[in-house]
Amino acid sequence: MAKEVTSRAENYSQWYNDLVLKADLAEQSAVRGCMVIKPYGYAIWEKMQGILDGMFKKSGVQNAYFPLFIPKSFFSREAEHVAGFAKECAVVTHHRLMNDPDGKGVVVDPDAKLEEELIVRPTSETIIWSTYKNWITSWRDLPIICNQWCNVVRWEMRTRLFLRTAEFLWQEGHTAHATSQEAEAKANEMVQVYADFARNVMALPVIVGHKSPNERFAGALDTLTIEAMMQDGKALQAGTSHFLGQNFAKSFDVQFTNKEGKQEYVWATSWGVSTRLMGALIMAHGDDNGLVLPPALAPIQVVMVPIYKSDEEREALLDKMYEVKKGLEAKGHSVKIDDRDTLRPGFKFAEWELKGVPVRLAMGPRDLAAGTVEVHRRDTLEKSTVPTEGLDEYIHELLADIQKSIYEKAFKFREDNVEKCDSWEEFKEKIQTGKFLLCHWDGTPETEQKIKDETKATIRCIPIDSFVCEEKGTDIYSGKPSDRRVVFAISY
Repeated sequence: MAKEVTSRAENYSQWYNDLVLKADLAEQSAVRGCMVIKPYGYAIWEKMQGILDGMFKKSGVQNAYFPLFIPKSFFSREAEHVAGFAKECAVVTHHRLMNDPDGKGVVVDPDAKLEEELIVRPTSETIIWSTYKNWITSWRDLPIICNQWCNVVRWEMRTRLFLRTAEFLWQEGHTAHATSQEAEAKANEMVQVYADFARNVMALPVIVGHKSPNERFAGALDTLTIEAMMQDGKALQAGTSHFLGQNFAKSFDVQFTNKEGKQEYVWATSWGVSTRLMGALIMAHGDDNGLVLPPALAPIQVVMVPIYKSDEEREALLDKMYEVKKGLEAKGHSVKIDDRDTLRPGFKFAEWELKGVPVRLAMGPRDLAAGTVEVHRRDTLEKSTVPTEGLDEYIHELLADIQKSIYEKAFKFREDNVEKCDSWEEFKEKIQTGKFLLCHWDGTPETEQKIKDETKATIRCIPIDSFVCEEKGTDIYSGKPSDRRVVFAISY
């Protein structure tokens, strides 16, 4: 099988595109900037969705669904919010088409103009808070902890499959609380849920921290983030959780009667991750042979390939493989027997390697006679010969080891590419080579903007769990006093 995957070292961007397309994850659609997520790619997203949904529900989250369309007037109620999304909004102006009187297909019916234009949701704070006004009257109605799985539209000019598309899939949680303390605690809780998922499911080491004012979500008082390092040293914002204060409650007049009988505005959070996580999975773990999927997210954890010359050999091998498959499935693992008889084993090996299946088992007549099987682990490309006796337990432990190994490799790569920097000249040079630089910052948006203008680097976060460095120093750019270091990087 000619995989034709560009080398990461040769062209990282093309390597990424090759993996998305050739591993059958997604492809461009007929609509500019939108993608078709193919079955194999969607199966990975479904696993992400299912695991995250279970984690959310353990924290008291309930799922709901809110409209795709938002009245244009809703956006004008929260000034910072509309400013943050105005350039990316798709707007519906008419509700009907008609045949062109000149016979040139169909045109918009001029008599079908909407009384009020509708925004195709870029995010749902406004429509949800207009709804919460109907649900909340008393402190007894709080907290509300809702989440929705849906699609959103942000009319991006420069798009890239999974990382930045005009339409994408995500979840967005929206909570309402009686006190600021409860809301801030929820925002912190949910960013830690994301960090737990990234580290233990995606095998992705992340830094948890606060966004700088320049990088906060539009309309938020505070944004918490998980930041991951890709294999080119760039940062990917993998998930965010926002403390919204009372901004949206005041915009939509959502008040409640507290225990003392007084009226107060509700406190809010919102938080979300998207199909951008698919891009993170590819760029953090993939290699020149294709995807490297953590077992926790692999749609197929074990693939079995029979090697035979006759129908009799094929039948005997498949009988044994179905026996092995049954044992592995009893351990909770997803298994596929590749019994296609029109393809050579070498082609199958290359295909499943490209698709990142964690473990491949190959068996021929000699293996069957000897009671052994060849085991190939995708993360290290190592092969070994293992007895079929007790194979289910061996593979069970191997998958756990692969999950751990993938995380450790990504963790070491990040550790090797994070360093302190105190020289502006050194900063300008090193930031372009693909590193996270821990630097002093004077706390002003103006300084951060100047650094971004000159280098494209931004403050990815003010760390709270990894690389926390509270020490006196001077700003890397302005020379003004600073009390801590923050994480600078060039990001996707």
